[in-house]
Amino acid sequence: MKENKVYFIGIGGIGVSALAQYYLAKGAEVSGSDLVSSEIIELLGSKGAKVIIGKHNPKNVTKDADLVIFSPAVEQNNPEFKEARKLGIKCVSYPEALGELTKEYFTIAVSGAHGKSTTTAMISLILTKAGLDPSVIIGTKIKEFGNTNFRLGKSKYLVIEADEWKASFLNYWPKIIVLTNIEREHLDYYKDLDHILKTFREYVGHLPAEGILVVNKDIDNNLKILGKEKYQVKGYSLEQDEAKIIKNLLKVPGEHNVSNALAALAVSRILNIPDDNAYKSLSEYGGVWRRFDESQKNINGKNITLINDYGHHPTEVRVTLKAVREKFPNKKIWCVFQPHQYQRTFNLFDDFVETFRKAQIDQIAITDIYSVAGREKAAIKKKVTSKKLVDAINRENVSFLSKNKIKQFLYKRLEEGNVLLLMGAGDIYNINREL
Repeated sequence: MKENKVYFIGIGGIGVSALAQYYLAKGAEVSGSDLVSSEIIELLGSKGAKVIIGKHNPKNVTKDADLVIFSPAVEQNNPEFKEARKLGIKCVSYPEALGELTKEYFTIAVSGAHGKSTTTAMISLILTKAGLDPSVIIGTKIKEFGNTNFRLGKSKYLVIEADEWKASFLNYWPKIIVLTNIEREHLDYYKDLDHILKTFREYVGHLPAEGILVVNKDIDNNLKILGKEKYQVKGYSLEQDEAKIIKNLLKVPGEHNVSNALAALAVSRILNIPDDNAYKSLSEYGGVWRRFDESQKNINGKNITLINDYGHHPTEVRVTLKAVREKFPNKKIWCVFQPHQYQRTFNLFDDFVETFRKAQIDQIAITDIYSVAGREKAAIKKKVTSKKLVDAINRENVSFLSKNKIKQFLYKRLEEGNVLLLMGAGDIYNINREL
């Protein structure tokens, strides 16, 4: 690595921050900016990064920087990006920078609409405990890695979470691709399902002749991208014998997590790790940040089981609600859901309606939509609201709850022994800290 001084625009992003830690670990001087502070930014600061919080300012970028890395969410008219270009500093996006790393390592990339973080974490822990010492860049925090989203290993292996938004994963060149599922998602970028399928086909085409695609064969859309491949294909399915073994040993609930674990087991076998080692690692897996993240809380004198979850797509919401009910069959369950992005809520409106109508949850409160900077269209924001979603669901146990009233509402309504699920990819998890 020849860059000694690296500046990150949008350094607090869950992927960008992991890459920033990589550069820090390699001895580079790292600085960056973000609009608001967060736990991740505090972590970066503790590791030596200099982070400027607030509105992006061209003065933050100095001409002695060797490289500027920017989040995919950063627009071309961003003042810091424009200043870096003006100064002649090399500028690359986060996917482009990570893509260069994938060429230097034996890269294992986990992709799909759902399950990426959990599957990446499972694979990473199996490899780590088997002594393969991987480097890891993941879209969540892992307790075993010091409650961070990054691990620097000394081996040839790199495990990454490969996101499909804006076709970011087309920058990556892995030796093994894990494909969890393909679904209508990120429709602020993709035109339709055909566009998504075409992009996934191009991505898996990055595998070399000796490469391997580990694919979930329970998902019909996954099968649509398969054809005359130059690489090997290894499928996994909930129908295989190991599924029962996996289900019995996992701590984390839900059929979707059994599927994630089967993917991790398939990778483990490709790397010749004994099954006993993999089973032990999977049995010890306790989950990751904001993925069915369970804790015990005393809220206003009541002992409550609180679950934080990142689910924001109708499919993720459905499987998480099902998993909560299966784990707590006889308890009263509350769910506070924060829709993520107006575009997604509008495009998948009917799917959200169906999901919440069928949910076996006692009380559901849907709060204001979390607006994603740089990814919203004014026309769409006028067409969809959380109140419209609640009206369409039309169930007595589903109501609208404005964000500023959540804490007061929960203090008043929660009872001893209840289960509270805070779900969404926005800032809903901050309610946990407030409580």
